[in-house]
Order: sequence, then C-alpha cells, then structure tokens
Amino acid sequence: MEIEFLGTGAGAPSKSRNVTSVALKLLDEINEVWLFDVGEATQHQILKTNLRPRKIAKIFITHMHGDHIFGLPGFLSSRSFQNGEEAIDIYGPVGIKDYVMMSLKLSGTHLGYRINFHELKNDQGVLIDDQNFRVEYALLDHRIASFGYRITEADKPGELLVDKLREENVPSGPLYGKLKSGEDVTLPDGRTLYGHDYVGPTIPGRVVAIFGDTRISKNHQLLAHNADVIVHESTFASQERDIARQYYHSASTQVAQMAKDAKAKHLLLTHISARYLGKSAQILQKQAEKIFPGVRVANDFSIFKIPPKKGV
Repeated sequence: MEIEFLGTGAGAPSKSRNVTSVALKLLDEINEVWLFDVGEATQHQILKTNLRPRKIAKIFITHMHGDHIFGLPGFLSSRSFQNGEEAIDIYGPVGIKDYVMMSLKLSGTHLGYRINFHELKNDQGVLIDDQNFRVEYALLDHRIASFGYRITEADKPGELLVDKLREENVPSGPLYGKLKSGEDVTLPDGRTLYGHDYVGPTIPGRVVAIFGDTRISKNHQLLAHNADVIVHESTFASQERDIARQYYHSASTQVAQMAKDAKAKHLLLTHISARYLGKSAQILQKQAEKIFPGVRVANDFSIFKIPPKKGV
C-alpha cells in the first residue's frame, strides 16, 4: 500500500505544484489504484509515473471545485484510448454524474467502458465493505459540500508458526494450509494439532484518511481516529488562521492538532497555497511538527509507503 501525490497545489497550478490528485496504490493488495480528486492535467502527471490508467478502478471526488475535478473528463477519455475496458466507479457529491456525462456528451466522447456513479446524498455513510476494504465518508465544513474518506483495510490472519511445527516434527504439506486456516488436524501418529495454536496473532488492517478542502470539523475525528496516515490540506500557515477560516480552509497548526487528537501515526500536508513556493512550504511543516512530529509536506510525485502492521 502506497500513497503517491500527483498534484499538491491549491486553486491553480504553479511551476512546482499541479492541482490536487492523490493515488492510493493497492497493487499488492487487490491489483488496483484508487484516485482521490482529479485536478486539471492529472493525466499529464500520470505520464511521469509508473501508474497505468487501466489499473485505476475507483475515483473518489471530495468536492466539486474546479481544481479537484477539471482533469476528470480528459482522464476518462484517455483511459479509453489506452485500452481501459474495465468499468470504473466514481464516488462524489451530487452533481458529479451530470458534470461528467455532460462533458462527455458535448465533446462527443465515447468511452469503451462503463462508469458506475455513486453520489453521496447523506452526511455520512459506508461506500464499500467487502473482504478487503471498508470505505466510509463524512461531510466536512467547506463553502460547498466537501467530503472526507476513511479507508480501512481488513484484518489479516496471523502467520503460520512454521518453526514451531518443525520443532514438533510435523511434516510439511497440505495440512499446513489447513492449520493456517484455523482447522484442527489429526496426524498419522495420532496427535491432534489445533489450528489456533499454530497461527500467530491477527494482523490489523491499515487505515488511511483523506480529506477534501475544509475547516476542522466535528467529523474529523470520525474519519481520522487511530489512522496510520492522514492526508489533509494545509492551504495556509498558522499565522493566517483567520484567512483560512474565512475561505473555509485549514492552517498548518490546526491540522497538526487534529492529527494529535486523533492519535494518528503520520500526517501528510497537501493543497499548498502558491504563496509558499519552493522551500518556503517547509514553514508549514515546521509549524505543524511542534504539535505533531509525524508530519511531512507532500510534493508532486512524493510517495509514502504504508508498511503492514505487526500482529497483536
């Protein structure tokens, strides 16, 4: 599981930051990539990475401001040209279907695959809940409807205690698989082995919280509690808290305090205002890390690996 930033700027692109898009790479887990927002020229950014458009199976839109959606029609069209045949799911605020379908209609674009739209009509809910992942969403506090997403990986069974089996002279073979699945096994010599004695502790799933543009709100803790990684906008520095509030955005120290309260492990700051060009963006990190040490300002093409947890 990896997070790759395709765009980390706010409002309009700059020479160093494109507008917002985040890729959650789940290639080892389910052989898919999920996109969160598709700002203008996201498909150009993808060309500079190892991402394959046909692997992008789901797109989650946080809100309908242009710097988060203007790249969507172009990406969908190019995906079709590049032999993307599998259906794609798009999740987002009410209006996302009209925006996409009208863009495709007026441009005469015909896709070689189906789009499944899922518009978020409630303040919070569950979008996906299967054997691999659970995805929840909640309404945030922005000038228009803006959502955050919580992605929770399913827990995994513990590792088979192979060394213990070898110490007890248990021959390898199909019975190892049975023990791994928790079954009890009777050996030819009459011994009965109980599956739970030979499997290590359950491995908890990882949790990622990805937020749209917002002030800090009551729903933050719902989405961010105990997260392994939080991806959050930090459009302004701490000395501009009043401006951030006026424009329904967040300042660096506000986000850091939220991550601390949520008992998160890591915080990645994005959606950086063009007023913080180049190294000046590091002021956001320096301010935030006084409150929450596990913080980092993301740049375009930054990759953050989320290692598997250990059994508990």
